Amino acid sequence: MERYRAGKLTTPQKRLREALVEATESEWQPQVRAQAREQAGTSGGMMVHVVAYFGFTASGSSDDGRERHITTPISPTYAARILHLQEAGATEEELHPVVAEAITESYFTDWGSRADGLRAEFTHVQSIEFEF
Repeated sequence: MERYRAGKLTTPQKRLREALVEATESEWQPQVRAQAREQAGTSGGMMVHVVAYFGFTASGSSDDGRERHITTPISPTYAARILHLQEAGATEEELHPVVAEAITESYFTDWGSRADGLRAEFTHVQSIEFEF
C-alpha cells in the first residue's frame, strides 16, 4: 500500500486487486443494499418486471387472460410487504399473490382511477424481477 500511496505503483497486482475488491464489496454492498431496500419500502417503491399469464375477475371485464410482459412501478406499501416476505424466507410462489395485487393497483387500475373492482391473478410465471 505504501508504494501506491507514494506513487511508485499505479496499478495493483492481481492478488491485491482481488483482495481490495473483496474487502470493499463485503463492507460496502450490504450497506448500500440495505439502504436501497429501506428506501423502497418507505418512500421510493420499486419496479417489478413480470412475465406471466394474467387472468382477470371483474364485472364487465372484456379483457381475456393472456401472457403478458409487464414492467411497472409498485407503491412503497407493496414494496415493504414483498421485502418483508423475502427477508422471512418466502418462496417466489408465496410472493405471487402480493405481486399480483401490486401490479393490479399500479398497472391495471392505474392507482385506483379505473377498472374498479378488477382483480388480476397470474399463473405460469416465467420470471419476476425487482429493481429498486
